[in-house]
Amino acid sequence: MQSTARSFSPSEAARRLGVSAKALRLYEQRGLVEPGRTPAGWRAYGQKEMSRAAEIVALRALGFSLAQVERALEGNSQGLEPTLAAHQTALEAQLRQLARTVDKVRGLRSELAQGRTPSIGELTGLLAPAAEVRIAFELPWPWGGELFELRDIRALNYIIGPLGSGKTRLAQCLANALPNAAMLGLERLEDDEVAAANWRLDGDSLLKSRVDEALTWLVEDGATPSDALIALLAGLQAEGPDALVIDMIEQGLDHATQEALIAWLRRRGPGVRPLFMLTRSCAILDLTAVGPDETILLCPANHSPPTQVAPYPGAPGYEAVATCLASPEVRARTAGVMQLQVMKRPSLTP
Repeated sequence: MQSTARSFSPSEAARRLGVSAKALRLYEQRGLVEPGRTPAGWRAYGQKEMSRAAEIVALRALGFSLAQVERALEGNSQGLEPTLAAHQTALEAQLRQLARTVDKVRGLRSELAQGRTPSIGELTGLLAPAAEVRIAFELPWPWGGELFELRDIRALNYIIGPLGSGKTRLAQCLANALPNAAMLGLERLEDDEVAAANWRLDGDSLLKSRVDEALTWLVEDGATPSDALIALLAGLQAEGPDALVIDMIEQGLDHATQEALIAWLRRRGPGVRPLFMLTRSCAILDLTAVGPDETILLCPANHSPPTQVAPYPGAPGYEAVATCLASPEVRARTAGVMQLQVMKRPSLTP
């Protein structure tokens, strides 16, 4: 009896591969994988297509751009050296962090042998990143002075909320509270600021090299070169700040550039300075692709204190985040409903 190999729908294939269905569509658009079709015309991923898609996912995890993936699949080694060097740097950073944790464990075991019991903080600290930053401050207007505390600062942190929710004020507070942080505001898009960025690039060969390398990767991944992108990269690649807060990171960038940008930011590896990004873009904040080293901070419409939102349906705040990421037309339709909900909220003042 002849057996028929099972095939998977795009959503099933994406779940098994650990990527979003949108990522699979992107791979298909770039000609990297070609799914079969069912008799009804639906896309189907058989064993061959799943194997090819798994190779693509693995190469992307190594930091390859889509163009580099295509070349690698064809046996072309062009561009492999810098990508492998970056991956080696990331692995070495992980080794150093593991070595520090091993030293902590060794010290605790030594103290335990001498009769001293480790504190709960020392034990739980073995799981925390070595460079963990913790901040706390009182929330200004439009809030009421509530204490805002962020204990787990990750590599990528998204700040989102409807119009008038205070998200820009929260971003400014974070820029002031984070140790040695800087804020990249929308002034980076003004003509004089773009000219200043270009002047810095011309005068700083190391920064120019970093920006050129990032721009090459992004363009290979489908980004469109622009003054807005170069000005953003100049801020992202500059030495100095230990954390960056970025106002509307997608401003001036088309959809394909936004998708390439977030893919590039995710490949930075461990130990990088954290980014706090104000955004309304579903390309930048794809709820199906949020990783373990990413945090969503929602500023609710009713001016409740900002909260962290888990990236899965049913989680508190998830629907509000999804609404903020909707198209302008959908946001306009829901704005009246959200305002009505705020008006119906019981007053806290006599």
